[in-house]
Parts: sequence; structure tokens; C-alpha cells
Amino acid sequence: MDFELMINSLPKLLGAAVITLKLLSVSLIVGLFIGLLFAILRLNKNIYINRFAYGYSYIFRGTPLLVQIFIIYFGLGQIEYLRSTFLWVILKEPYWCAIIAFALNTGAYTSEILRSAFQTIKPGIIEAGQSLGISRKTIFYKIQIPIAIRQSLPAYGNEIILMMKGTSLASTVTLMDLTGVAKYIISTTFKPIEVFIVAGGIYLFMTFIIHNIIKFLEKKYSFN
Repeated sequence: MDFELMINSLPKLLGAAVITLKLLSVSLIVGLFIGLLFAILRLNKNIYINRFAYGYSYIFRGTPLLVQIFIIYFGLGQIEYLRSTFLWVILKEPYWCAIIAFALNTGAYTSEILRSAFQTIKPGIIEAGQSLGISRKTIFYKIQIPIAIRQSLPAYGNEIILMMKGTSLASTVTLMDLTGVAKYIISTTFKPIEVFIVAGGIYLFMTFIIHNIIKFLEKKYSFN
């Protein structure tokens, strides 16, 4: 075991972890808005809107994230029309292609998490608000959404951790994230065990931090 290599690799891998966290945070923020939107659409009584939202969720939850990244990064670039539009400024960059894929993927899972949370809200809470003369829109934004977010924290915490580990696929489109830098170091040292132990330790530490933040939020916003 080359401990010197592990120590020397640590600063480079920590620097790459910053890129991983940037990918994760931007994807989660965009994905949360997408998930909330499609969760609302899933609850719509219009069958076409409902089916459209279900179709999005089904496609992105039913196909591998790696395939989605390849389709967005390699596939969309083959469409000549897109290369002549303003979208090409975004789609030609692997960073933004990765974020689009991650956001759409986590958005699909988030929509199902939030939809389930909305459906667990007791009708009596909504009826109580209406009896006080509160508008349906205000009830939804001020009461239903906060309750749904609280109830979905445990499941959403798992989704954040899964998404954090999923960002390792960004290295497949030339991004030098944590996994990408680990692969580069391995290609020059030919010592995968030592490098992946350090990289895995960093991923484990980030998982530990996320897990404890979610745990803290669960206790803070508990109904008990």
C-alpha cells in the first residue's frame, strides 16, 4: 500500500470534490423545482396533464442515468438544427449537459417523492383552512407545500445521497470531478486501490455530512 501516493493525491481529490459538490447543488436546486412542478401536474385531474407528468417520471426513472447523460451530451449534438441555435452554447459544454441530465433525473424522483407526500396530507387540514376563509392558492403554498416538504425529508435525503454518488458519471463526458481526477491519477500511477480508497473516503465523508444535515432538519421540523 502506497501511503505516500494517498497523501499526495488527497489535495487534488479534495479540489475535484468541489466540482462534484457544485454539480450536485445546482442539479438538486433545478431538480427540486422540476420535481415540484411535475408533482403538481401529477395531482392534476386532467388526464392528459397527469399522463404527461407520469410519462416524464416513468422515462427518467426507468432508464439509466448514464444513458441519459450520453443522449444529452452526444445525441443532441448530432442534431444539426440545435447546433445553429442559442442552445448550442449550453449543449456543447459537458458541464451543463451533465447538470441537465442530473436535474432531469433527480427531478423525476423528486416529483414522485413530493406527490406521495402531498397525497398523505389529511383532507381535514385543507378543510380547516377553507373554513377560515383562506383561498385555495394560499392553502397550497402556505400549508400543503411546507407539510409535503417536511414529510418527504427522509426520502429526499436518500435521493440527495444517491444523486451525489451519481455525479461520478460526469467523468464519462470528460468532466474532471472527483471520480474523473481519480481516474486521471490512476492512469499516471497505475495504482487504483490507493487512489480509489481516498476518493471513496471523500464520498463517504460527504455522505456522512448530508445524512446528518437531513437528520437535523427532520428533528427541527418534526410535527412531534
